Amino acid sequence: MSLLAGLTDSLLDGAASFLNLLAVHYALRPADDDHRYGHGKAEALSGMAQALFITVSGVLIAVQAVERIQNPEPLGAPLLGMVVMVVSIALTIALLTLQYRVIKATGSAAIRADSLHYRSDLLLNASILVALTLAYFGWQQLDAYFGLGIAVYILWSAFQIARETISVLMDAELPADVSTQMLALACEVPGVLGAHDLRTRISGNHWFVQLHLELPGSLTLSVAHAICDQVADAIHKQFPKAEVLVHADPQEVVKQASA
Repeated sequence: MSLLAGLTDSLLDGAASFLNLLAVHYALRPADDDHRYGHGKAEALSGMAQALFITVSGVLIAVQAVERIQNPEPLGAPLLGMVVMVVSIALTIALLTLQYRVIKATGSAAIRADSLHYRSDLLLNASILVALTLAYFGWQQLDAYFGLGIAVYILWSAFQIARETISVLMDAELPADVSTQMLALACEVPGVLGAHDLRTRISGNHWFVQLHLELPGSLTLSVAHAICDQVADAIHKQFPKAEVLVHADPQEVVKQASA
């Protein structure tokens, strides 16, 4: 049962990874007249589809496991299954290592979701190996219970992927510590009296950042513009994925608005 669960999950893995490949290829297309912010959200949509794939996989495995618990059947060739799972674990570790390097270089949301899935697969395959080992030594009934546990873990993995991709689709803010660093960088630029209204969101491997600066009202437009550029450059230098849009507010106007 646990080996069948792993096979079902692996087949859906292939379909999900192919979908991710298409999504990443589309997301890398440059911005155009109809998509001024680029096509990065395609990765999040792919992540949602992957979560759906994984959910279906988990439900099917759970149903099969319950049926096997109610109607137990003897396992055949558990030793062969053990060899297959050892090879599968080795290949999964190699794939995760490659994905880690790609995520570190690109920050791809689709590949991150795929990596989360394959990390769960690694645990899944390890549990299958344990189940087959127990079956080899005569504890065959435990195989179905391992299959049920695997199904629960797969569904939890789907929930994690869906939560992350929904966060991107709903334009959730970057982590609070990142926002704090950005505001601090802005305030370190000479001439900046304060910074507020920081807004951030993620699309693919791009961060879109907007913030308001408080500047002396006596500055010329050219000087204020130069300070805004310095702030944008400072944030971009620290966070290369960030595309920064800065708005300058005269300090007097800010004080009047907050009065």
